[in-house]
Amino acid sequence: MVSFETEPSRYRHWRLSFDGPIATLAMAVDEDGGLREGYKLKLNSYDLGVDIELHDAVQRIRFEHPEVRTVVLTSARERLFCAGANIYMLGTSGHGWKVNFCKFTNETRNGLEDSSTATGLKFLCAVNGACAGGGYEIALACDEIVMVDDRSTTVSLPEVPLLGVLPGTGGLTRLTDKRKVRRDLADVFCTSPEGVRAERAREWKLVDHIARPADFDRVVRERAAAMAVGSDRPKGAKGVTLTRLRRAEDASGYRYSSLDVTLDADGRTATFTMKAPDAAPPADIDGIVAQGAEWWPLRFARELDDAILSLRVNQPEIGLWILRSCGTAEALLTAGSAMLRHKDHWLVRETIGLWRRTLQRLDVSSRSLFAVIDAGSCFAGLFFEVALAVDRIYMLDAADGDASPTIVLDEFSFNNLLNTPARRTRLSLRFQDDEPAIAACRGRLGQALAAPEALKLGLVTFTPDELDWEDEIRLAIEERASLSPDALTGLEANLRFGGAETMLTRIFGRLSAWQNWIFNRPNAVGEKGALKLFGSGSKARFDWERV
Repeated sequence: MVSFETEPSRYRHWRLSFDGPIATLAMAVDEDGGLREGYKLKLNSYDLGVDIELHDAVQRIRFEHPEVRTVVLTSARERLFCAGANIYMLGTSGHGWKVNFCKFTNETRNGLEDSSTATGLKFLCAVNGACAGGGYEIALACDEIVMVDDRSTTVSLPEVPLLGVLPGTGGLTRLTDKRKVRRDLADVFCTSPEGVRAERAREWKLVDHIARPADFDRVVRERAAAMAVGSDRPKGAKGVTLTRLRRAEDASGYRYSSLDVTLDADGRTATFTMKAPDAAPPADIDGIVAQGAEWWPLRFARELDDAILSLRVNQPEIGLWILRSCGTAEALLTAGSAMLRHKDHWLVRETIGLWRRTLQRLDVSSRSLFAVIDAGSCFAGLFFEVALAVDRIYMLDAADGDASPTIVLDEFSFNNLLNTPARRTRLSLRFQDDEPAIAACRGRLGQALAAPEALKLGLVTFTPDELDWEDEIRLAIEERASLSPDALTGLEANLRFGGAETMLTRIFGRLSAWQNWIFNRPNAVGEKGALKLFGSGSKARFDWERV
């Protein structure tokens, strides 16, 4: 079982240090510290375990060190930045493992950019040696890149010529969409295994600054300090310690303080039961800060994030996730109201960012998602925003008004703080930007809506009555579980990423789809494929037919 929870005392691959407003994350990969057997992490190459530590380190900078304004990502190795994803790990891994690995690394890099845009935490990459493949993709996720000009260091994306695959963590997309590299130059760059040295890298917009070895550390310090000046992260705030999650695991699933996940291996389903807070969380900022990691919105988001990641990697045959809820709407709405009222406070802003990134994990998970709203449910405010991320919403239409569930919209459905990878609200995506439909929903803001009203507004998919409820839910689940998981993954991704594209939707909806296909092709992973033969001295044998 893979665990996504770690802490700095357990890191094997990263060195984290602080100097006032600047934090440094230095990559020093332990060759013998691979997450699985069968490969060594040579040349600062990485696997999922290395990226789990990177994700954790950035989370701790966000919450435990609010004084940090710039993070410098660099290498602790002499004349070596990072060789990228470990080729032998990829070559010996199954298809699903490779794809999940690429997805998590994508999300980690996207998280750097999200923090820069939304919370003022800036990232500077100090490329102090050879930088290839996924190593350069780490650099691409940063706001600026400083590269040493020592006449030997290069940056490269050599996956196409060397491995027969693609730069799988957004490399191609960031070259064009983010760094605005010309298409012809990007073509040359991505098919040149030897890479590009400093002068040309700056000329082609592959890096921002270059410096001779004697000046390199000074230029990095100066750029980090300049970037820190432009950040609005607080100077004197005290951080919040991210304590270990309260999680119990058994054969039936995972149990957290505010979330239960129950597995049905035979039915290939997982049921998430989200628990609203027992009492209203504090509404004043002093109370919120005093609770720290136990503040319910932060605690729940961490638990949901961990559950999603654990299921994706450890339960690949569980294809349908069913979202349920329980508790009182008043406590949930109070929590959401406090978050909105204090959204500019650093801790609340970071918590909103964690919610946004966690919901986007749902958006890009290759799992079917249903929400079931029945008696005892609590889909109000934040929980209904989670429901809006799913593929279908079923809501009970009970004859007894007292037993009838309701839903409640709050401002999170309209203000884009918890936006999708398409940078739109989930209501906007749901209604295809139909302004009258969105306005009608806004007109019912804060009101408890029973099934008939919710259906009329278009907020739910089906509203069976009590006589049909059990059969309809059972049949819907059985039908979904019987369909081809490959076809469903394609269907869901297409429908979830509707409308105009963004860099994120291109990475997940286009690049990831191509990478997924290429990882199945013999030219990459066959016995004579480039990925399989890398390092053996033998040349790949390709099927020259274009598909």
